[in-house]
Amino acid sequence: MQAVTLEFLGTGTSQGVPVIGCACAVCRSSDPRDQRLRTSALIRVGGKQLLIDAGPDLRQQLLRARIDHLDAVLLTHEHMDHISGIDDLRALNFRMKRAMDLHSSPATLDAVARMYHYAFTKERYPGVPELNLVPIAGRSFIADGVVLEVIHVMHHRMPVLGFRIGGLAYITDAKTMEDDEISRLNGIHTLVLNALRIEDHPSHLNLREALQLAERIGPARVLFTHISHLLGRHADVSRRLPENVALAYDGLHVDVEA
Repeated sequence: MQAVTLEFLGTGTSQGVPVIGCACAVCRSSDPRDQRLRTSALIRVGGKQLLIDAGPDLRQQLLRARIDHLDAVLLTHEHMDHISGIDDLRALNFRMKRAMDLHSSPATLDAVARMYHYAFTKERYPGVPELNLVPIAGRSFIADGVVLEVIHVMHHRMPVLGFRIGGLAYITDAKTMEDDEISRLNGIHTLVLNALRIEDHPSHLNLREALQLAERIGPARVLFTHISHLLGRHADVSRRLPENVALAYDGLHVDVEA
């Protein structure tokens, strides 16, 4: 298996951190690790760059990470904090001179087609994004030559896709996982998992639930993402975590063992 590198482009929940109008300790923190754009990540493997999710901060994220090309985009689900930045992919259409492949469930791609209807009309306005909608069917799929496995989780009543490539599994916006999906994570080295806040939430894992699920899966390293200001300051929470568990932060790069 080829080496895999993951870059966290954003690690915040749907409101980001700081939250508009909030004066809590997290939102007022001067620690850059407490400044979180909406959740997104970049996988680099075998010379390919795969984007996971394209939320409202995508333009800022791609500029900050100096991304000048993407080989494919993987969408976990259709909520706005994960797909509302897709129009900004047109800059890469222009640069790469080709359409961008979007891989996701049929339901999520239907939502993309509705939201970005102007990109799929017969007579399109010049300059609209060029998008190829590629449905994911089955347990695995290929994105521009890269083979990935699909992990199915539930976000309250909404199905969400997680992705596994080699020793890396990336799961966000999960609340529950069936036993057979958990078993498909056997042997992973690095688990990325959402951990929204301390208190319970109807559609997201809280910190206690995320720790319990991570312990059950048993990877060597765990990184939490999709974090809200209600979890607490990065430095404070980090001191209470097990040795192999950490909070991810925007701009973090990790190399993953196969």
